[in-house]
Formats: sequence, structure tokens, C-alpha cells
Amino acid sequence: MSAQQPPQPQDGAQQPPQRRTNKELVRNVLAGVVGVYIVVFAVLNLDDVQVDWVFGSGRAPLIIVIVISLLAGIVLTYFAERRSRKRR
Repeated sequence: MSAQQPPQPQDGAQQPPQRRTNKELVRNVLAGVVGVYIVVFAVLNLDDVQVDWVFGSGRAPLIIVIVISLLAGIVLTYFAERRSRKRR
């Protein structure tokens, strides 16, 4: 299976590459800044911390504790919103 090539102009001239819009440029720059922030945040939070569970305790890197807490919050929010939509 081969990909179809877009039709080329008949006169053999190349079309100029399309420029990115300002909106795309801002979105890409913001995504890069957020990506760098996440990497720096993770590197700064590699220390082991004591985690106390209901039945025991253990040690884990702080970034893992933060990520697990974030994921738990996302899941709980998703189910809470889903439940409130069902009631309507």
C-alpha cells in the first residue's frame, strides 16, 4: 500500500512551504515551555519520601507520589462528573 502524492503543478514550479500561523506558533512555544517545566519539576523532586499507607508505610520518590496523586485526582474527578451528568 503506497501513499498517494499530492498533485504537482504542471509548470514544474515548487509551491512555497506553508507558514505557521501565529496561533500555531504560540501553541508550540507554550507546549515547549510546559514540557521544560515538567522536566525541571521532575528532576527537582527525585528525593525519597516516607509514604504512610493505612496498613504500613514505605519509601518512594516524591515525583512518583505526586504523579500517582494527580492520576487519582483525575480519575475521581472523571467519575464524579460522570455521576453528576447521569442525575440530570
